[in-house]
Amino acid sequence: MRKYYITRSGRLARQDNTLYLETETEDGKATKTPIPIEDVDALYLYGEIDLNTRLLNFLAQKNVTAHVFNYYRYYAGSYYPREYLNSGYLLVQQVANYQSKKKRLVIARELIQAAAHGIQRNVAYYQNRGKQVAQWAEEIARQAEAIEAATEPAELMGIEGRMRHQYYEAFNVIVGDDFPFEKRVKRPPDNPVNAMISFGNSLCYAACLSEIYRTQLNPLISYLHEPGERRFSLALDLSEVFKPILVDRTIFKLLNQKMIQLDDFDQDINYCYLKEKGRKVFLKEWDERLNTTIQHRRLNRKVSYQRLIRLECYKLIKHFTEMEAYEGFRSWW
Repeated sequence: MRKYYITRSGRLARQDNTLYLETETEDGKATKTPIPIEDVDALYLYGEIDLNTRLLNFLAQKNVTAHVFNYYRYYAGSYYPREYLNSGYLLVQQVANYQSKKKRLVIARELIQAAAHGIQRNVAYYQNRGKQVAQWAEEIARQAEAIEAATEPAELMGIEGRMRHQYYEAFNVIVGDDFPFEKRVKRPPDNPVNAMISFGNSLCYAACLSEIYRTQLNPLISYLHEPGERRFSLALDLSEVFKPILVDRTIFKLLNQKMIQLDDFDQDINYCYLKEKGRKVFLKEWDERLNTTIQHRRLNRKVSYQRLIRLECYKLIKHFTEMEAYEGFRSWW
């Protein structure tokens, strides 16, 4: 199963048991590109795409999620088909672990510990290669020491925010002088680094949501982030674990290897976004990263980065069913 990125404008349509993307060439001719639906795990829609309920029903039959991105190519929403791996017992256990403050804190704390580990591994990697990031590494470690003593999820979110603040200050040293970065700005991003962080984070959220859909977990019940309206907050929880190794490492590679340049951004006084060429480079590197495999220490076999997200879901299921206490993913490379 793989992800399918649609960056062109056109019409998605079903014809019999085949999915097609209908577009026009520069000379006005209509073309049809078949999409191998049986091999598709999720669709990522970046262009101006027309579709209808017949297509949505088809996606639901095939258990394919579709993630929609807006004009600026940032996450707008998802078509999340009816869940097909329901478990009443697991749902009850998920809710129980949320309603119990003690049980919720166990999970929330472990999510932040895993996120902190990923951040520290990234900083240590560049420190070992001569980058002058020691001051931020020390401050991040100091903030991480407070995780175990936290008594509220909001307190853990505050710790994570302070770690990220120090981490982002180190970005200037990690990516060099070509991409100055003062602070995190989201809506809208105000410089190239912020634009890439926002773009990457939206991809990570969508990837986590797609993997949750392939399990019996309910995406609305979360432990670090507060469950709320109009969002799948469990995907936000899992994103915290995987942003350092997926999003941040992708950004570092693209900038340090000059795969993306300043002219790949559309920038004005109030906003900054990746142009189409830059987005395609980012998506290509992102997809390659998700498909990259590592030798899993516990399973003793190769698994992809994308599969690691699914395995994190399975670990939560084991925790809820009291088979094994949850331990957030920690990279060893």
